[in-house]
Amino acid sequence: MNYLAHLYLAKPTADSHFGNLLGDFGGRKHIERLPMTVENGLDNHYLVDRFTDAHPLVKEAKQYFSSKRKRFAGVAIDVLFDHFLIQHWHAFNTQSLCDFKQMSYGFLQQRISVMPGKMQRVVISLTENDWFKEYETLDGVGLALDNIAKRIRFTNQFTGAVEDIDRNYRELDALFLAFFPELIEHVKQQGIEKV
Repeated sequence: MNYLAHLYLAKPTADSHFGNLLGDFGGRKHIERLPMTVENGLDNHYLVDRFTDAHPLVKEAKQYFSSKRKRFAGVAIDVLFDHFLIQHWHAFNTQSLCDFKQMSYGFLQQRISVMPGKMQRVVISLTENDWFKEYETLDGVGLALDNIAKRIRFTNQFTGAVEDIDRNYRELDALFLAFFPELIEHVKQQGIEKV
């Protein structure tokens, strides 16, 4: 899952939001001297990633990507599932997306000083430029994925992945709607973060 889903699955605290994103920025090597509440958030991040990566519906979703892009299909699905979460936000949350983003961005800003350098830079850009606004549209998803393709350190054909998404949008949306409630339930049942 990508950033929005990880934040959605966090508890409404600064430590949880920090920990639930830390997994994408070196995770365990940064938890020395951090509170257990951050470590629990990090463990929740890894739980979400393991469940997602192993899930048959996510594996099925990867089959909708062309052979030249399949190697990075997981990356595309992470961003795309954030898009679908935005599209179906009210099915999963009574709080408005705008209010959730303001709350979440505020929590992340509270912990910016203790984040690893790369995470600080990403979180500052994420919050100041409201990356999740970009994920609202398919064009925005395509732009985000093309930017990721440019950062891959070797020649690849990931650019244009949004074409595969556009061609299979309804099927991928249906897979998300079947998968995400299972992920929410799994996180709830595991109860790694207690509030």
